[in-house]
Amino acid sequence: MTKGYDAVPDEERDRLRSYLEAVVAARPAPVHTTVAFNAVYFGYEVGGDGYGGSPLCVDDFPVITFGECAPVLPVGAMVCVATGSDPLYAEIVYREGAHPEMGTLGDVPAWVSGAPAGAEGRGRPGDGAAPRRRELLVLDLDAFGPALSLSSAQLHRLRTRRRWINEDGHVVVDVRYPSPEAARRDDLTAYADHLLTTAREQLLSPLVPVSLAALVGGTRDDDLRAGLLGLLGTVRGVLNSIAALRTWGDYAMTRTSLADCWRNSGPLGGDDLRSLAAAVERAATPGRRRYGLTTPVTVYTAVGPRLRGFPGAAELLRGVGYAAAVCRANVALADVVQGESDQGLFENGSRITLDDAFEGGGVWRSHHPGDAEVPGDPLTPTGRGWTSAFSAPSEPETESEPVDLPLPDGAFLGTGDLLRSDAQEIVWRAPLRLAQLIDGWFPVHPYVAEELRRSHGAYPTVRLELNHAGEVLDEKEAVQDVTVELVDDSARLTGITWPGGFFPGLILELCRLRGGSVIHLTTIRLRERAQVGDRATGHCYDPCVLTREDVPGSDRHGDSAVRLGPRQLVMRTVRRCGLLTLDGHALMDRSVLPSAIYGRRPTRSQAAALESAVSELLAERLLEPALGSRDAWGQPHFPPCDGQRTIALIGYCPALPRVIRPWGDSDPGGEGLRDVQFVPGHLRRLRPGCSPSDVQRAAFREHCRGLGKADGWELPHGYTFVTEHTRGR
Repeated sequence: MTKGYDAVPDEERDRLRSYLEAVVAARPAPVHTTVAFNAVYFGYEVGGDGYGGSPLCVDDFPVITFGECAPVLPVGAMVCVATGSDPLYAEIVYREGAHPEMGTLGDVPAWVSGAPAGAEGRGRPGDGAAPRRRELLVLDLDAFGPALSLSSAQLHRLRTRRRWINEDGHVVVDVRYPSPEAARRDDLTAYADHLLTTAREQLLSPLVPVSLAALVGGTRDDDLRAGLLGLLGTVRGVLNSIAALRTWGDYAMTRTSLADCWRNSGPLGGDDLRSLAAAVERAATPGRRRYGLTTPVTVYTAVGPRLRGFPGAAELLRGVGYAAAVCRANVALADVVQGESDQGLFENGSRITLDDAFEGGGVWRSHHPGDAEVPGDPLTPTGRGWTSAFSAPSEPETESEPVDLPLPDGAFLGTGDLLRSDAQEIVWRAPLRLAQLIDGWFPVHPYVAEELRRSHGAYPTVRLELNHAGEVLDEKEAVQDVTVELVDDSARLTGITWPGGFFPGLILELCRLRGGSVIHLTTIRLRERAQVGDRATGHCYDPCVLTREDVPGSDRHGDSAVRLGPRQLVMRTVRRCGLLTLDGHALMDRSVLPSAIYGRRPTRSQAAALESAVSELLAERLLEPALGSRDAWGQPHFPPCDGQRTIALIGYCPALPRVIRPWGDSDPGGEGLRDVQFVPGHLRRLRPGCSPSDVQRAAFREHCRGLGKADGWELPHGYTFVTEHTRGR
């Protein structure tokens, strides 16, 4: 096997093929060639203990420390992630470029696609002495069996703190390469270098079944390297020969898992993969023609960030699930390009090619018109984005259409609460969502669904009686016969005609008597009417849902950014994409606003119109400026955290601040003026040795919520909080 795949007898190939097929089926992430080599060489037990029974010495693993520049860590490297308590032992099963210039929706500047490590900008490759590149590493934290794995609670705490791994359980590091040549090496060569240097003791351990030194008959570096590359080539050849597997680059996955994904109608299933392929195909197609001419347009889309834009995808992209999702998406795009185009040229005139296989999980290039370009293998990365930075003047800009931002999923904003369940009735409360308002449905509490399923079958009909507190409803709206769909776990009422005064975020309380066929639905009155943005209401509402879903371009007839002006686009995007607080404030990084609106960098004229709109909205106090910070994972924070780069934020405030007259409630200038003054809540320094009470700590946290703070709710050392009050006669 040290001589390569062709030198291996058929019988030995079959034995290796059978084992590796079982390894790929057992592991949750796609299996890279280097990871498959580890399984064979170090002894991976398919039954569940992984490398737990192997002779590996975990103390020899290289350590990844937060905040420090890391050495080269290829796929297959076994590492230790330093934490504040128990270390994390893991195998790197996937890696990709995590360039800070990539947009949140997968839009990539042209020069980033195919850029060398250390590139500083368009046409600027950097000095090249010891280039650095930001990379995302996906770790298999269960590779060493239960004995060296953290509990789900421990892992959740680490993800929440985001000091050693990010919220998805991944590690983002700045990798330092010894030379530009080292940064250009393929994965197998890079892993061979790693095993012969950093992990040399691990590779030549006498405790492995057969040490590489014994296989090649010595310890000369040239012999070891040749034998190791031969073994890696054998493993790659065997993986490629297994009929039950599909490969994307050096990553292998089972055809069964791909078929299951295509059949799945949930997040990141077949529907989302088809949507992704259609979006990449149409990305460069002009939205409109001017004077019958079409200017060339090129768009670069990174698969990894783009997947995060699908509703409900966040949970599936955690841990090794991210690697599986990215590889499946790339395989789907490759199948569409190979099956529905002529060397990447589609019927709509666009040419789709893979431009960079590493950055962002894979950067796909969409160019229109594509028939003017020289055809080639569309799946061979050429890095045309980077090389275009050295060509003549950039292509003319074509105005883009704004993208329709996805609605937040129910898990993010909450799905309601059970208020009462006794022998007489079941009462629950939930906010009305935009999708429910558009399509005329509402979820049924699981307790109600279970009871109806037992007594009425899959599609029972019930009477829905609506009461809009303080309002008079039409007879057809007040009493409706609706259908309850009980065919899956998410039971719901369908065929509802929502009254005209209902809006996204409106709190609805529902009640069903045990054994009855009537469901009562009512709204809840506020003590006094409230003005929230452009909406005035006298009924209870969920501020988070209202901020996210009651945006410009959204109503009971649909949700689209088409034909919105710059001011409306800005408000829609800040509210839909901003960092959300409990009281409905939304704060967004000002620098990413244009790309979030258009899905890619807009033209100069469009960017200028957006900047003018932001200035107007700030001047009119419809938006508020703020300062935040960005952490090492690229996540924004408010208020800014010490040691992080400060960024400019723009914030949406859902309601105007309450105006309180400083001299009581008499009219200014009247005879009834009283010497009564309102004092807002504020901090007060304590005497040495004193500390604030728990009551004041809680009051300060509540005060921060009112101001829209997303985090940092604890009192600073040496201070207490004085709650708002009035003083005087």
